[in-house]
Amino acid sequence: MSSKITSDQSWAQSSLTETIQTPGAVIPLGVFVGQVEEKYGLQTAIDKKPVRERIFLSETGLVGDECADGKHHGGPERALHQYPVEHYAYWLEKYGQAVNEHNQDHHSESDSRYWAAPGMGENISSQGMLENNVCIGDQYQWGSAIIEVSQPRSPCFKLNRRWQVENFSVDMQGISRCGWLYRVIQTGFINPEDSLTLTHRPDNAMTIEQVCAIFFGDPLNPQGLKQLQELSALSNSWRDKVEQRLALGRVESWSFRLLGHA
Repeated sequence: MSSKITSDQSWAQSSLTETIQTPGAVIPLGVFVGQVEEKYGLQTAIDKKPVRERIFLSETGLVGDECADGKHHGGPERALHQYPVEHYAYWLEKYGQAVNEHNQDHHSESDSRYWAAPGMGENISSQGMLENNVCIGDQYQWGSAIIEVSQPRSPCFKLNRRWQVENFSVDMQGISRCGWLYRVIQTGFINPEDSLTLTHRPDNAMTIEQVCAIFFGDPLNPQGLKQLQELSALSNSWRDKVEQRLALGRVESWSFRLLGHA
């Protein structure tokens, strides 16, 4: 699965020439950490619990936040995941009724189809920060820490398992409602009510949705790939794939990441 995405991307169509809005200081709706457990037929830490008190943010993430697959998740360039709470209403409208019907005999307080944070495994839930106003390289002061946007989240098959929606990861990727990841520039302590305050934006800023529109939506467009090449704050893993596409003229397979099989 490496062909051009044909999903509805009307929500994610901002031009590179448009003025990018700047989010003001945003207080997270929730901060979350999780531990690895056997769930949804996987070893996963996607189910996270709220942080209620002061916590340390290290170079690899919040203390106590675990990762089941260190090759594809976590690490210094993927230390935190933020997901906009606004998107849950979209997923509820698209999938909610059918999914709840599918699960009506197994409903419980921990119903895996309850469309709310932190259902995407996010560490930070927010309102007002979206893929069309958050840019690669944006730096935010958060408590005594400084974090920098490193890449969009690459949706994977574990979301399909978690929500029991076939091809959910493909749908998420197709409309760029994927959230984004951070690297930690300065470690420090944060409180859940500490605001995220934008302190720096690069001159050649590209939003998360603009990056996704190229990387996922038009993955062999040489002009677009060269634009991504110029983003010095883009994560090494994404930059490596951009370089490979330019050199080889082909897109890496997405099948295992999105579907869990070749």
